Amino acid sequence: MEYLIKRAPVSPSLAGKWEEFAWKDANILTLDQFLECGSDHRPRVEVKSVYTDNDISIFFRVFDRFVRCTRTDYQAPVCRDSCVEFFVKPKADRGYFNFEVNCGGTLLLQYRGDPRLGAEGSIKPVPWEIAKSVQIYHSQPKIVYPEIRENMEWIVEYTIPFALFEAFVGPPDKIAGQIWLANFYKCAGDSSHPHAASWAPLHGKFDFHLPEYFAPIRFE
Repeated sequence: MEYLIKRAPVSPSLAGKWEEFAWKDANILTLDQFLECGSDHRPRVEVKSVYTDNDISIFFRVFDRFVRCTRTDYQAPVCRDSCVEFFVKPKADRGYFNFEVNCGGTLLLQYRGDPRLGAEGSIKPVPWEIAKSVQIYHSQPKIVYPEIRENMEWIVEYTIPFALFEAFVGPPDKIAGQIWLANFYKCAGDSSHPHAASWAPLHGKFDFHLPEYFAPIRFE
């Protein structure tokens, strides 16, 4: 499997507009690889990505129920909330980044280096001075509690400057034509109906931090 990231004429406006000009030609992928984790809730999650010379943008659209969100601090464990995640490995011989954003727009961002060093030893939280360059749109308030049990749609859309990756893996070559490795996820560990889904299959393993199962994303 491979996802083609189209080149956009401009960066998205980050206004939550699925059909706006910057997104109009973007390919859509869906997260349909669900893990068994305590409930039969299967939200529909659609994702788009585009890039420009300066940045890559990600747009998650989630058709959901049992939505909750209580973490509001940078680097809080947002995976326990209604959350969407983008894990990406820009260079084959370097580590990967995990961008985790709950429905209220709170970010957790880490760089994970050589997995042979051990899961804990290789984790490098990205300093806020760098992470704040990620511009995020979210359609829900910072806190969603009590849980929303009715059918609803929520959105997380953000832009990541390529300069953020440089600080950890060095300057990129020309982006056009590059192939990175990535996976996209949806989770909600503290929901009354916990669930977890991915784009690329995890082959039954309940662990998002498995770069060996990332799939190619190719820049047009």
